[in-house]
Amino acid sequence: MRSDMITQGLERTPHRALLKGTGLPQSEMGKPFIGIATSFTDLIPGHVGMRDLERFIEKGVHTGGGYSFFFGIPGVCDGISMGHKGMHYSLPTRELIADMVESVAEAHRLDGLVLLTNCDKITPGMLMAAARLDIPCIVVTAGPMMSGRGDAGRKYSFVTDTFEAMARYKAGVIDDAELARCEENACPGMGSCQGLFTANTMAILTETMGMSLPRCGTALAVSALKRRIAFASGERIVDLVRENVTPRSIMTREAFENAIRVDLALGGSSNTVLHLLAIAHEAGVELPLNTFDILSKTTPQIASMNPAGEHFMEDLDAAGGVAGVMKQLGDKIHDCPTLMGLSTKEIVASLKGVDDSVIRPVDAPVKKEGGIAVLFGNIAPQGAVVKQSGVGEKMMQFTGSARCFDSEDIAMAAIMNGQIKSGDVVVIRYEGPKGGPGMREMLAPTAAIMGLGLGDSVALITDGRFSGGTRGPCIGHISPEAAVGGPIALVEDGDKIELDIPSRSLKLLVSDEELANRRARWVAPEPKIKKGWLARYAKVVTSAHTGAITTAE
Repeated sequence: MRSDMITQGLERTPHRALLKGTGLPQSEMGKPFIGIATSFTDLIPGHVGMRDLERFIEKGVHTGGGYSFFFGIPGVCDGISMGHKGMHYSLPTRELIADMVESVAEAHRLDGLVLLTNCDKITPGMLMAAARLDIPCIVVTAGPMMSGRGDAGRKYSFVTDTFEAMARYKAGVIDDAELARCEENACPGMGSCQGLFTANTMAILTETMGMSLPRCGTALAVSALKRRIAFASGERIVDLVRENVTPRSIMTREAFENAIRVDLALGGSSNTVLHLLAIAHEAGVELPLNTFDILSKTTPQIASMNPAGEHFMEDLDAAGGVAGVMKQLGDKIHDCPTLMGLSTKEIVASLKGVDDSVIRPVDAPVKKEGGIAVLFGNIAPQGAVVKQSGVGEKMMQFTGSARCFDSEDIAMAAIMNGQIKSGDVVVIRYEGPKGGPGMREMLAPTAAIMGLGLGDSVALITDGRFSGGTRGPCIGHISPEAAVGGPIALVEDGDKIELDIPSRSLKLLVSDEELANRRARWVAPEPKIKKGWLARYAKVVTSAHTGAITTAE
């Protein structure tokens, strides 16, 4: 075992002494050492229940014959960090998390890891570490939040009843009392936000790839089932160490394709493009950006999930969960190994039934294509991403006039002050991985546009990214970004921009000659942040079309 390096032999006497200083008995010295990387924090609703799950994982590890060690991993709540300086830190923490898990596991020669996670950047960071280390690992996602409850059976959810509610209040659609009810009911307790936002999408894709146990991706945070999954995961990791089953044997090209198919079928978060690309890079799997679009054209959207649709995570879980989605997709899903010990098809075969009012058959889809589309054109030569599952039919093709803003904050003020009108294309730039830095999410402006009733007449494009809660004609990840001189930096107010999602096209209707003249005049702006680790991050982060990963080059 890896842990033999710190437990065996005369020269390891000091190491054993220090381990015994932690309370480790001599009788446990030869057992598999299992690290439990826990992202517990009091700051994030999705993570406040992890102390309970930690106990059950620990019980499972010891039942399985291992010895467990907890170590902490940080977490940032995207919702709380949204719309201010804090959002610069969200995506970069993904890299920190991967580095921290790697550091602790390697420094202490742990034999295996249970990765206890839940929210947006934490789950992908954990998976990146698992792929990089390639030692036995199993992921436990802490589970989604229940929907809020209101009068007459109304269900509340975080994004539609907070971010969009602000704009509806501003527009006079709801009053003070209703705004207060939204605030009180939107987040009723522990768990990741109730719809198919980034956190829940990543939990689902983790299960799809076989890196967590069945039902882990959808079982509610408040459920006894989640406790049992935590226990079983702790027990299973010891077997994985003994069998030497490692993440790269599970996270194959076929497993990534399964994850993309399920994401597309559910209409999940566009952030998964960034994260799957980054995880694949760590796993040594070639996964070009256009893979998402190729699969999208042959993967129907078969569920209508909040925020763009009607169903919540609790509905998806009851309808059959991840296995139910794969069952409906049938032969579009590859048969892959999983950490459970059963193959994908064996897990699907064990499912008794699917509620097809929630997870529809492929011959009666919500939409004929998957939830994500990749666009190209002279404004995005290396690609841009849109969550087409959240775009209304009227806006699938649209031409409008550019309104340019060099930061999210300036754009948000203009939207809330009524300066954006029907027929505009809001251009938010210098918010990419380098320019942000950190590629801030644009949930506040996109939610404001929807809340003000402009979702069928205004588009938004950015080199930043969007929350999984975003809906409407919002195109992000434009590459190359403005900070490195990408064409989005050359757009001027009044320019016509043509969006054609069915044709996968995003064009700036300006001549090549004029763009060349503008490029000759363009001057790179000063970095927005010049100190601290974000300044270092901006120097080494790559473009969105490669997953916004960091490199040593």
